[in-house]
Amino acid sequence: MTRIVHGAGASPFVRKVRVALAEKGLEYDLEPVFPFNPSPEFKKISPLGKIPVYQEDDYYLPDSSAILDYLEVKYPNPPLFPKDARERGHALFLEEFADGGLATKGTAAIFFQRVVGPRFMGHPTDEAIVTKAINEDLPPLQDYLEGLLAAGGEFLVGSKFSIADIAVATQFVNLAHARYTVDAGRWPKLAAYLTRIFARPTFAKLIEEERAMFGG
Repeated sequence: MTRIVHGAGASPFVRKVRVALAEKGLEYDLEPVFPFNPSPEFKKISPLGKIPVYQEDDYYLPDSSAILDYLEVKYPNPPLFPKDARERGHALFLEEFADGGLATKGTAAIFFQRVVGPRFMGHPTDEAIVTKAINEDLPPLQDYLEGLLAAGGEFLVGSKFSIADIAVATQFVNLAHARYTVDAGRWPKLAAYLTRIFARPTFAKLIEEERAMFGG
């Protein structure tokens, strides 16, 4: 079977899929796709023009959330979705919290302004946008995550690594690439949690790969 992830390695959504594949021990190839101004050929497999797209032979599936659900059903071990109904619901909410909250209020602004714009599009960094994201948009979201970790658990939901951890941590990887570090004085549990997740082999390998790409 041929498995291919179509997308850019530094995308938090592509990384989300790659971590899930690695956690499940599934081998794949990465087919680079620049997410801005995608080709007509790519839009045939991703009608919204977004990355990633997952391919198994002649089957194509866009959207990281859809892909992770597909992988969980087809390759259930090890599980990345909690079995308990309440924990599963919470994990799915945290996936949306990351994809629709952290991504739009933090990653998109800071990573684009400090990395994508200057490096790949010739745009100067708008520090006002970065400052607003750091001082106004991200703190309430980090307060929420700090509260979730207050009970001392190793993971965000239940006692096992899950889709919630993948979705949240992948956004913070991009923030780290953009020279944003969680203030351990203000959010000590979140900072320690991210250190643990980033050190997990499935994350650490990709972070190292991406740092090399950025010359870090």
